[in-house]
Amino acid sequence: MRCAVDVAAVRSEPRDDAEQVTQALRGEPLRVEERRNGWVRIRTAYDYPGWVRDAALEEGEGELAADAAGSPVDVARSYLGVPYLWGGMTERGIDCSGLVHMAYRRLGRLVPRDADQQEEAAVEVGDLRPGDLITYGEPVDHIAFWLGEERILHATGRENGIGVVEEVEPEYLRSRRHKLIRL
Repeated sequence: MRCAVDVAAVRSEPRDDAEQVTQALRGEPLRVEERRNGWVRIRTAYDYPGWVRDAALEEGEGELAADAAGSPVDVARSYLGVPYLWGGMTERGIDCSGLVHMAYRRLGRLVPRDADQQEEAAVEVGDLRPGDLITYGEPVDHIAFWLGEERILHATGRENGIGVVEEVEPEYLRSRRHKLIRL
């Protein structure tokens, strides 16, 4: 199966009011695990489970097309100004781990969806290079690209869903650093 709509909300439960945990994008391959009252429990190509409306699916293999060039930071910068959206993965709304996921995915490299999973899949480093990542919190609840010169690129929900920004690493984040990592 594959996603038949531009963007399908993937929910934690088979209800329209359940938390959006991620999004499936048009053509994305999805494995069906269960069907229930117009809802389908799916698992994404990056092994993320959730529920989508049956109408959002169609027959076919699907693919995760690489549609960008450059570095993950270059791709992430293409999202500058995009509003913050929990579970979002598009130019209409994106969250911090969705930004990292899509920056790599659009270059043809599939990485996990959530910040803690991304941290687990990465190699911890001692010194940051531009393009590396910083995770924050215990448990991990945020991730950002390191740009160098004390600057980060990330999607932040502070201040009314501010969105994707490049900025000097805020002190409130710096004090919550968990790991310095490289994917």
